Amino acid sequence: MAGEDGPYVGQVSSAVIDPPVSAPPGVLSRPYRGLSAGMVALVLLIAFEYLAVATAMPVVARSLDGLPLYGLAFSGSMAASVIATVAGGRWSDVRGPVAPLWAGVGGFTAGLLIAGLAPTMHVLIIGRFVQGIGGGLFSVALYVVVAQVYPSVMHPRVFSLLAAAWVLPSIVGPAITGAVVEHIGWRWIFLGIPLFVAPAAVVLWRGMAGRATAAPPQDGPQPAPSRAGFGPLLAWGAVVAVGAALLQYGSGLGGGGYVLLVAGLVVLAVALPRLLPRGTMRAARGFPTVVLLRGLAAGASFAADVFVPLMLTAERGLSPTQAGLFLTGSALTWSLASWIQGRGRYDRKLLLRVGTSLLTAGIAGTALLAFDAVPLLAGLAAWLCAGFGIGLVYPTLSVLTLELSDAGEEGRNSSSLQIGESVFSVVVIAVTGAVFAGFGAAWWVYLACFGLIVGQAAMGPLIAGRVQR
Repeated sequence: MAGEDGPYVGQVSSAVIDPPVSAPPGVLSRPYRGLSAGMVALVLLIAFEYLAVATAMPVVARSLDGLPLYGLAFSGSMAASVIATVAGGRWSDVRGPVAPLWAGVGGFTAGLLIAGLAPTMHVLIIGRFVQGIGGGLFSVALYVVVAQVYPSVMHPRVFSLLAAAWVLPSIVGPAITGAVVEHIGWRWIFLGIPLFVAPAAVVLWRGMAGRATAAPPQDGPQPAPSRAGFGPLLAWGAVVAVGAALLQYGSGLGGGGYVLLVAGLVVLAVALPRLLPRGTMRAARGFPTVVLLRGLAAGASFAADVFVPLMLTAERGLSPTQAGLFLTGSALTWSLASWIQGRGRYDRKLLLRVGTSLLTAGIAGTALLAFDAVPLLAGLAAWLCAGFGIGLVYPTLSVLTLELSDAGEEGRNSSSLQIGESVFSVVVIAVTGAVFAGFGAAWWVYLACFGLIVGQAAMGPLIAGRVQR
């Protein structure tokens, strides 16, 4: 799939490429400023909502007498997101990304309002489900907008900018959430964000005005036929969501939940390949490896995010605020690495090999904090390396997704990328959570959980070279 942008359209170069004579316009230059600002504003709000809800949900559940339904408030949103991602990918490819994008913004806002006004935990779960639908539609449509509006040479900088939108919520989100819950009330965690969604949506709408964001012309090159029709795809998406929910429930029940855990793994083993490119699970060259690598790297990173604060507070005696500084630091190095990969035309395979290696070594080094003799600063340095590693990997795989997509299949491929990321993350978090729930908090249990996470991350450097087809 060669094109005017040289070897970065449809293939991966094997060496650093000299920059072109005339540098591409910046993502905040005048032709793209409004669109870029609107996308960043909405991604920032979604990131803040994600972090704020995770922080405030214990208070919410107690307030609504809904602690037994605590897990469903998260798994319901995730399940809806999987289904919406499948639908949004096909919708964007057939009709263009504009309609699913605005449907996603509307669904996300409606879900916030439902959750914020919920009189019971059951209604709040409905709101979270609607939020998940909106978020899934928006995220996959955003990839298609980037593919259709920005030249391919700008894609690394665009995804670097979107990654940076998570940094500010990571730094100030927990503190703001705590202040709002304590002094105003938890409902404003949900009701306050729509006040900012409206102006951000206006900025995005103005930035998209006159842009060519439509379905591919029928007389042009057509994408390869899908392995399944739209109805079956949605059905398999629902099955994957059920399997993921079984995993989440089973992981928190200790010995009694192992049956649910195994059942969830079986369901996912059967259903997930139906939603991913053929050859994903065996790391077939090209886009299937991109999807697999995203799932492995993101799953390891997100699972480590779960256990690092827990280990620091339980085993090393740090306060929640001090433990939060570790997460803040990794968010900053993630952003730094994303910025670096967006500033030059680097060898994609090299970025992925270095990034996955740093991620693996960083998580392994952080796990050593289970031993009191290991200095906290050494663990912090390792955790910062892990953040830098995922910062190299994450946006690079987003860029490759668009580069390896033919016209009209960007939505389907973006959907596959995000479904793989979500499900792999759920699997590794559920399995390690089951180990922790079954054996309790002990230093060797932390090492066992981190060992599973490191084992998954270590597969990344082995398959990184297969992204070239």
